Amino acid sequence: MAKGPEQTASDAVMSRIGQVVILQHAGDREEARDRFLALWAEIGEDGDPLHRCTLAHYLADAQDDPADELAWDLRALTAAEELTDGRPTEHESALAVRALYPSLHLNLAADYVKLGRGGAARTHLHRARTAAATLAHDSYGDGVRAAITRLELRLGEDRPGETGWWGPPRQRP
Repeated sequence: MAKGPEQTASDAVMSRIGQVVILQHAGDREEARDRFLALWAEIGEDGDPLHRCTLAHYLADAQDDPADELAWDLRALTAAEELTDGRPTEHESALAVRALYPSLHLNLAADYVKLGRGGAARTHLHRARTAAATLAHDSYGDGVRAAITRLELRLGEDRPGETGWWGPPRQRP
């Protein structure tokens, strides 16, 4: 099946994002942040939601200030919701973003923890846990679920073996 010009352009943007992610994972956060911001300016606030979601998701991790990290993670979630709100869209893109929801909510929970907003952190952690139920049992899904569990433990959440259970934080003696 031949790809149209839009699909080829889409693949090129995702490839460019991936190249910057490699730079970021190599430890050059400042250069990665600058390149991500240049891509963001190119894509624009009204660009393809999958591109904006992916880019903002990674750009959040390149921030030094927790408030800036939160702002980028919120942009990622907003773009994801544009793809999954029932409007006609590329089916593949909506599925790709749906798989990101657990990670998006997990990142938001972590942002809120850094900012000392435990209630908001718990809300997004619960959403991450709920969304993670749809993930495959592969390295990505297992890694996201493990990260959710670690943050639950850090927040003192008690999950008595049942997915979807949500209770108040444990009281410390």
